[in-house]
Amino acid sequence: MKDSAFSVTRFALGLLLGSALTPVALAQTASSDGYVLDKVVQVSRHGVRPPTASNEKLLTQVTQRQWPTWLVPLGNLTGHGYTGAVEMGRYRGTVLRNAGLIPQGCPDAKTVLAHASPLQRTKATAQALLDGMFPGCGFQPTYVAGKQDALFQANEMSFAALDAEKAKAQILKALGGSVEAAQKRYAPFEETLREVACLPDVNCPYGHEPWKLVQNEKGRFSIKGLSAGANMGEVFRLEYSQGLPLDKVAFGHAPTAADVSGLMVLTKAKYDYLNDIPYIASRGASELMNQIALALKQGTALAAKNVTDTPPDVPLMLLVAHDTNISYLRTMLGFGWKLGDYIENNIPPVGTLQFERYKEVSTGDYFLRIAFEAQSMDQIRNLTQLQGQAKPLNSEFKSATDCRTTRVGLLCPLKAAMATVERNIDPTALTPYRFQ
Repeated sequence: MKDSAFSVTRFALGLLLGSALTPVALAQTASSDGYVLDKVVQVSRHGVRPPTASNEKLLTQVTQRQWPTWLVPLGNLTGHGYTGAVEMGRYRGTVLRNAGLIPQGCPDAKTVLAHASPLQRTKATAQALLDGMFPGCGFQPTYVAGKQDALFQANEMSFAALDAEKAKAQILKALGGSVEAAQKRYAPFEETLREVACLPDVNCPYGHEPWKLVQNEKGRFSIKGLSAGANMGEVFRLEYSQGLPLDKVAFGHAPTAADVSGLMVLTKAKYDYLNDIPYIASRGASELMNQIALALKQGTALAAKNVTDTPPDVPLMLLVAHDTNISYLRTMLGFGWKLGDYIENNIPPVGTLQFERYKEVSTGDYFLRIAFEAQSMDQIRNLTQLQGQAKPLNSEFKSATDCRTTRVGLLCPLKAAMATVERNIDPTALTPYRFQ
């Protein structure tokens, strides 16, 4: 069983991928049109997991039926998810080696920073990415003790607390004026989920609860009633991505990736009305965006001066987070995407927001490429090897007006691009931070 031997999977992959690797010197390589990749910061979502315990409890209550059983604890990375993340790491490692950012074999450990949110699924995904990118090197991610890290859980911490009235006003504006009006618009999608998840001879309460905007004890807003449908769509996608038999995916109602996405309309609505709110995103991710910005400016004329809380100056920074973090960053940037069969702006397992800094050899000028990359739903389900034509889905972001199309992608002048990266950082939502 693919989820019952996480450590065995890692050991086997290490033997397969990492035999006889030795350190070599780092050598930067210019592309054919004269650009050198010299720094990368990437923020990845964790891999495939079962529903969290709270989501499992909610979905069981509202549908009055048993949901599929998973072979790992609720909320934890699965063995399938680990293997998919290893493949994404292997692919990214190949890309970065070909660009000359990292060497063949094992680089000096001090040139790589991998830092994860302190949950099992994020820590295990970070390990999987390292195992795929640097097989046999024994690299391990860092993470804070406890359950909260200011980079990843700022939206639950006092230094980034919300002004409840301001947040509520922006949410209601996004909803179109009222929660009730929004629910009426989405009534057909609630009915579709009732038909999928509710048995005909059972008193199924799903879809009959009025939506209500609430704020929890940690300060986060949710829409009671919408949450169940949003979580349902996400769980269906996880079931498909995990490789569950198709008669188990959405109770047999989603035989294709497109069918799964068709059941995620309320999942997108949750993000539209709660995560993709400028004020909420800025409060929740300014700390993370600020550390990204500090890293991208290191070694350039834009580098921060007299700032003590800067990240280590390394060529490669891997941050493993949650879809909430990436959705906040996306909103702060104003970056939208539509990848393959996924719904608009969706953040799949191991989906990665990439910040790639290039130097033009002839002028010494710096440029920034920002992109979002993710495996397709079928690539994750089938554990497809990412090579040849089977590459991840990708969308680039135009962060300035005078960007240029090159062989390495859409490159924007660093100074102008950094103005976009930093424009929505809220200085009152920052706290001193040091990486482990």
